[in-house]
Amino acid sequence: MDYKIPLFDLNFDEREENAVIETLRSKWISTGPKTAELEDRFSEMLSCRYSLGMANCTVALHLGLLLLGIKQGDEVITPSLTFVATVNSIRYTGATPVFCDIKGADDLTINPDLLETLITDRTKAIVVMHYGGFPCDMDRIMAIAKAHNLKVLEDACHGPLSEYHGQKLGTIGDIGCFSFFSNKNVSTGEGGMLVTNNPDYYEKGKLLRSHGMTSLSYERSKGHSTTYDVVELGYNYRIDDIHSAIAIAQLEKLHDDLEKRIVLRQRYIEKLESINRVIIPFKNRQEFVSNYIFPIVLRDSNYEFRDEIRNHLHEAGIQTSVHYPAAHRFSIYKQPNLRLEKTEYVTDNEITLPMYAKLNYDQIDYISDVLGKIL
Repeated sequence: MDYKIPLFDLNFDEREENAVIETLRSKWISTGPKTAELEDRFSEMLSCRYSLGMANCTVALHLGLLLLGIKQGDEVITPSLTFVATVNSIRYTGATPVFCDIKGADDLTINPDLLETLITDRTKAIVVMHYGGFPCDMDRIMAIAKAHNLKVLEDACHGPLSEYHGQKLGTIGDIGCFSFFSNKNVSTGEGGMLVTNNPDYYEKGKLLRSHGMTSLSYERSKGHSTTYDVVELGYNYRIDDIHSAIAIAQLEKLHDDLEKRIVLRQRYIEKLESINRVIIPFKNRQEFVSNYIFPIVLRDSNYEFRDEIRNHLHEAGIQTSVHYPAAHRFSIYKQPNLRLEKTEYVTDNEITLPMYAKLNYDQIDYISDVLGKIL
């Protein structure tokens, strides 16, 4: 159906169109100069040493875990309240995902209080997911990781430019991964980025990203080398210059886009905080964050009631979503005796309301008034 207010709207204009045309006319459309420029800009934006453009965030997560040495028989602790790619990437390495509950309906990030109870002699890493761009408790998580000699991978796909104590998300752990999927803050259709401050991870990542080859086609075309060796069993995980060119145009808009989202989030809070049955996660957070989505959680509810509310909103022309079905409930990951009480409540009672920079106060007021009347 055509919604009066969609869940998301692309922040595209002639700048993205011109970027694509310029790249096509350059005659270099695979991984090349635009990708190198994007990587440099991304590193500068995050104040980190190295960035690697990737085909998508899923392969960035997989490659990140490989660089951290995760392998068959290892265990990796991860939240269940995340997109399934976070968990799948662990399984790709042959390791076992160990699910950790979240803090609660007002904070949808992994609960550090439970982390140490899940660590065994097979645990090798923790994957955190910064839900909606809001940071996990990284001080405690990094302290736990250091105490147990564990690696930390940040799934920061929701959080470009989001901050934790003044540090950009994705740069606090050993490796950070970002998504450029079509509905993300940086939208290219498909694409992603892996970032790190570790030179060894960066050099090996460059190899594994491109079949384990010691040089890329673009480097050879410029005369930097005439041949190559294959020194690792690698993958074709590269981003191309068309997607990179779009990402560069998106980066130039990113800060302004996020500033608008901050204002829109505040309007939502002002309109919704008086509705008793609505919990607004991260309501009092003050960090600069991406506000990738605007989630609410229904109080004293169940999934049938939540779905009924969503249907009423759709009938009123308001598109919504759910972020996310709990990964530990999927058939592939289901464990008979595993209960994650807080994750399960949220996944049954969360509603994602529209959030994008083009949204206006009248639309937010309409969404809030309709939701209030329904409840």
